[in-house]
Amino acid sequence: MSSPMSNADPDTLEVGTGSESRQIAMRILPAKSGNTLPTLVWLGGYRSDMTGTKAVELERHAADLGCACVRFDYSGHGASGGVFTDGTISRWLEESLAVIDDVGPDRMVLVGSSMGCWVALRLIAELRARGEGAKIAGLVLIAPAPDFTSDLIEPNLSDAERTSLAERGYFEEPTPYGPEPNIFTARLIEDGRKNRVLTGIIETGCPVHILQGMQDPDVPYGHALKLMEHLPSDDVVMTLIRDGDHRLSRPEDIERILTAVDAMSAA
Repeated sequence: MSSPMSNADPDTLEVGTGSESRQIAMRILPAKSGNTLPTLVWLGGYRSDMTGTKAVELERHAADLGCACVRFDYSGHGASGGVFTDGTISRWLEESLAVIDDVGPDRMVLVGSSMGCWVALRLIAELRARGEGAKIAGLVLIAPAPDFTSDLIEPNLSDAERTSLAERGYFEEPTPYGPEPNIFTARLIEDGRKNRVLTGIIETGCPVHILQGMQDPDVPYGHALKLMEHLPSDDVVMTLIRDGDHRLSRPEDIERILTAVDAMSAA
């Protein structure tokens, strides 16, 4: 089966004004005529882009179903403009809202991966505050990392990393996912505190399916269990994958993700 991905340049959307202006790259698969399934919206992880396996497979699945699909790159990621080290949760949330407002889906299933799950939860809170919570048909969270800066990074900082943050405004950390180290800025960490969601009850108003690998070296599965405790009023299903890693990009993982998406779309 051929991929619905096009070789054409992605669409772009300008977000912000003046020195804060950046071009956000988007790939939008329109729904087939008469299709009433919710739009699938992909929210990627930290330093991931819309050409990743899970994002592409989601679009391929949407093409098979005939429903619309939206993929995009945060600023500083992939084909989008902007500088990565300017990025914060607030900034990437602003871009996510702008993309959704530009596309204007009636109903959508948000599919978040790692940091994208944090963005998804903040996105839902913003939409509900605007009285648009009914647009969310479902939420699929893959290796969710909400509040990762305050819960997973800050408590484990070494003295050298704390010094680097104070003196240079960032620290670097090697990553198994590429040759370049991860960069975590003081700006990201400070902004993360303002965007925390694991501080009380989270109300999404929609069904939620969490998929978490138990061999995840980046986000321990206890973090997903903690998130579940903060969702007492929602219909939440959790799939713990005993041999699953952080990426959850194996064929069997993709199948689980798409099955969860189908359940949300059918509901």
